[in-house]
Amino acid sequence: MKEQKKSNVQKKHKDRLFLSKVLVVGFLLMIQVAFLIVMTLELGEYYAYVQALCSVISILVVIYIVNKPDNPAYKLAWVVPILLFPIFGGIFYLVIAGNRSSKRFVRKVEKSITDSCQFLPQNTQILDELEEDSKNVAMQSRYIQKYAKYPVYQHTKMTYYPLGDDNFQPLLDELRKAKRYIFIEYFIIREGVFWNSVLDILEEKVKEGVDVRVMFDDMGCVATIPSDYEKRIREKGIKCYSFNRFIPILTLRLNNRDHRKITVIDGHTGFTGGINLSDEYINQTSPYGHWKDTGVMLKGEAVWSLTVMFLQLWGYVSGTTENFYDYIPEKKELEDIESDGYVQPYSDSPLDQEIVGENIYLNMINRAQKSIYIITPYLILDNEMTTALTLAAKSGVDVRIIIPGIPDKKIVYILTQANCGPLLESGVRVFKYAPGFTHAKGILVDDEIATVGTVNFDYRSLYLHFECGVWMYKTGIIQDIRQDFEDTLQKCEEYTIEDYQRVSHVKKVMRAILKMLAPLM
Repeated sequence: MKEQKKSNVQKKHKDRLFLSKVLVVGFLLMIQVAFLIVMTLELGEYYAYVQALCSVISILVVIYIVNKPDNPAYKLAWVVPILLFPIFGGIFYLVIAGNRSSKRFVRKVEKSITDSCQFLPQNTQILDELEEDSKNVAMQSRYIQKYAKYPVYQHTKMTYYPLGDDNFQPLLDELRKAKRYIFIEYFIIREGVFWNSVLDILEEKVKEGVDVRVMFDDMGCVATIPSDYEKRIREKGIKCYSFNRFIPILTLRLNNRDHRKITVIDGHTGFTGGINLSDEYINQTSPYGHWKDTGVMLKGEAVWSLTVMFLQLWGYVSGTTENFYDYIPEKKELEDIESDGYVQPYSDSPLDQEIVGENIYLNMINRAQKSIYIITPYLILDNEMTTALTLAAKSGVDVRIIIPGIPDKKIVYILTQANCGPLLESGVRVFKYAPGFTHAKGILVDDEIATVGTVNFDYRSLYLHFECGVWMYKTGIIQDIRQDFEDTLQKCEEYTIEDYQRVSHVKKVMRAILKMLAPLM
């Protein structure tokens, strides 16, 4: 009883620390915004001159934004506020987007990614065999290989987990088998049953001489772990870094988060999907009803791509240069793995001009002939994605999308529902996961091609975050994914065009405003 009370006191203390950290960060950011506005508006007799100068700056900034090679919706989301508030709109943009450290950040991360491409050779025979099977599918795979730089593999066995609960124990079991190294990279870690179970094993493995490395996103964990958590983990003998350390200064760099979820064990076993190392993902806690998420385990040659992904960003955060060949799995660990279709892990960086995550989705949607099943926590679509989905539905393809029944972010949920309008009118069917929140991100096309990973159907995932996923064709788990969609649909309530239209005028106005600002959310 005393231990339970002590645990509750410790938990409350930690919660207060997390809350205070968030409040301090928010307060510092508000001070900067207020200072910018006050300096612009409260300059006494010079106000007229300052107003004219700021207006000219805003006009020049708008011209610059319009001519940038960005998504039109993203540009519009900046242009409208700047024109509405020309006195400080342009300066605000320059303060956020014109930060010099951002250029250094881009240069260092891009170099780490580019240097790793030499370790991702493509077996051309596999591509040729895929083309003989289906030219349509081969085109999708070639895009990933050419522009994301990740090869397609055979000799890989996959296991699909329809819930985080199902993924939990297999992850622990595989971690216990590690002999050489364990690489862990997640957007969120939070102390609790899930992470503490993993951490206990990591501590044991370090004592056995295993090279254990942990990387988490600092912004993703700003409210889940103390600010000195890296140091605490290192004291256990585990190598640990946070990615893109959060500093309460207005900069565009704040948007470039590491949203990936990767575990690699000895180069022959890997995990990815939507599941973070936090208790809600395995339904130990229930902040938004039942939590639906999905993940995959890979065993075989394709795990090498996940290994390279991890080392790419590790090289940046640690400032070290790795010999990637030191982490190639031993041949005997891959000998007994038979080919199970075509498997192609991929990663997407927000620092180049190639929107890999969205283009993979668009390739799948545009080439669908019978069915498109999508599950996503957020539905914040650009014009290209909306057009692709509506055209598919209008062409007779069975398009179904599963969204949460209970939202984790109410404003974003209003925007998700707002994006359903054009889809419903075109024949797309939308379903709400009645038991709670779905955090899964996946798409299944024609019961032959699928991808499972971290990429949401929203601007942040598609344009701003580091993401990853696994594209697959004719693998054994395709039918498992299909069955999971069918089972999940049984727990959903269909969201109809009548439901969409049955809202107040205030909510309609909110939808309109939010859709305009969607790329900035």
